[in-house]
Amino acid sequence: MISSTTKLSPSELLVAQFIEKAKKFQATIEIIKVLKSRTYHIGEANVLVRASSGSNRTFFFGINYITIEEIANLDNPFIAFKCGSIEKVIIIPAKIFFRYLPKISHDRNGEYKINITKNFKIVLTGRNNKIDCIEFLNNWNLLSAPPTLKEETKNSVEESLHSILQGRILEIGNIRGYLTYSPNKSKKFNEKKLEEIATIKTCPKLQFSDYDLLRQIDVLWFKNRGSNLIPEYAFEVELSTGVWSGMGRMATLIDYENVGLYVIANDAKKYHQVINSFSEYEMRYKFIANNQIGELYAAELNLRQLRINIGL
Repeated sequence: MISSTTKLSPSELLVAQFIEKAKKFQATIEIIKVLKSRTYHIGEANVLVRASSGSNRTFFFGINYITIEEIANLDNPFIAFKCGSIEKVIIIPAKIFFRYLPKISHDRNGEYKINITKNFKIVLTGRNNKIDCIEFLNNWNLLSAPPTLKEETKNSVEESLHSILQGRILEIGNIRGYLTYSPNKSKKFNEKKLEEIATIKTCPKLQFSDYDLLRQIDVLWFKNRGSNLIPEYAFEVELSTGVWSGMGRMATLIDYENVGLYVIANDAKKYHQVINSFSEYEMRYKFIANNQIGELYAAELNLRQLRINIGL
């Protein structure tokens, strides 16, 4: 129960009410800590919860593209829009919402301006263009039902986020003109297999590297030098708190002094503990937080679109 002495903002109070209501449908609710957004594992679903006190005419929600993309790439994802009251909650499949993003207004920073009318329609660009969400209004049973779309494999949130980060790093490399490789063939990012996003299907062999280790590195960027592919950047995504084996795999590139070795993780303390085991190579490795990859990815997408728009 929500304590009467607890001081919450109007938005926090609406979210707390949502969780209390959800408990009536599910015995356990778990916050997803590896994501920055207010996301919960509820029943069979992963749910991003947003709340708006709204007005008599419309309810406004601001959500960043990166947040929406992360939710849409989880297993059985939903976005819950709480429209002023616990009796007015739109529980919409995130994959459906994600498809409409190109028709929703946003600023250059990727902040989407989501307006929901009093008759529960999401406003799209263009005159009288809206998504009717009546079928998703107070549809709490969606959260306890098995996924409507058959998943090839069931993924944990950490596994899904790992694929998201790999996909984003591949896309950044592609935008910058590198030839990209990932050993992860079957995992998906934005409905595309990682092997479809990567521009190299087979990892090239290198003279001064252990091929069995090289071809297992999460993401590699190469440049063409004559008839050869020369490695420029290597990335390992480390999300578990256990053994960080990726740093050892990247060590096979130590003799290539030009190659940047990057560890993408959400635990800087763990990184510094592990790097002590590679003290002789410490200066070669660099730590990047998960959210910074998201910010860089969003900036690269915006810059690419701007170049297209102005033709330069």
